[in-house]
Amino acid sequence: MDVFFTISGFVITRLLVTEYARTGRIGLWSFYRRCWLRLMPALLVMCAVTAVLSVTFALPPFQEAWVAAVLAAGSVVNLVRAGNAGTYSDLTAPLSHTWSLGVEEQFYLAWPLLLLVLLRHARPRAVLGRVAVLCVLPVLWRTVLWDPSAAHRVYNGPDTRADQLLVGALPALVLARLRADDPRLALLRRWAGRLCCPALVLMGLIACQIPITEVSGWNPVWYTVGFLAAALLTACVVAALDLCPDTWPSRLLSLSAPVWIGRNLSYGMYLWYYPVIRLLHDLGARAP
Repeated sequence: MDVFFTISGFVITRLLVTEYARTGRIGLWSFYRRCWLRLMPALLVMCAVTAVLSVTFALPPFQEAWVAAVLAAGSVVNLVRAGNAGTYSDLTAPLSHTWSLGVEEQFYLAWPLLLLVLLRHARPRAVLGRVAVLCVLPVLWRTVLWDPSAAHRVYNGPDTRADQLLVGALPALVLARLRADDPRLALLRRWAGRLCCPALVLMGLIACQIPITEVSGWNPVWYTVGFLAAALLTACVVAALDLCPDTWPSRLLSLSAPVWIGRNLSYGMYLWYYPVIRLLHDLGARAP
């Protein structure tokens, strides 16, 4: 999710800045409508199925799950999780994984408004500087909040995750400023290509070696500067994929199979994986 937040910040900002450059405005209602149509119908179907299961079958993971369905449909699971230090077996189960969608949708609601104000009232360089400052503020806020008992607050809060989305917005803003013949673009392309593989390796090491969600992983380093570090590494990779289409990561991700999965299956897989796993587990299925 750390990686996905940064990718999302890049993609959304790229779309918004492109629209502003083309039209001189951002169609907020059109943007919100597109986001709703892209995310909510599939989410509402999953919530409806969960609610029906909760009232028609005596399945342990779905008892009282209609409450979780309502919270997920309202995109507030992350806010409930942020205020609840319990496990994922509380009132948000079996849809606790939709906390990330809450963070995303809250960002989608606030960021276009803020970006529009910045683009209208500040020069491009000032916009970059202010967004960079905004990236630092959540780190300071996490440092203030940090306590092992506050891990859920830090992990689920839209304010404590904002830097990961905003770091993705930074390369989108930078690329929007540079023309194709700008020498700075060539420099950026060169460094993005150099940093892509080391960033991928470091991200892999983080994923494999650093505990994050277990109690043993609730440490102040990861839950303060670690979120920002993951976002910066992801931003390096995203910039390289955008600027260096001939490199092997770009070619690999451009193959028809991952492209088709990304466009057609990935969101549905994310929506359904957690309730399915909980159901199979509670029905007795076991796996290594």
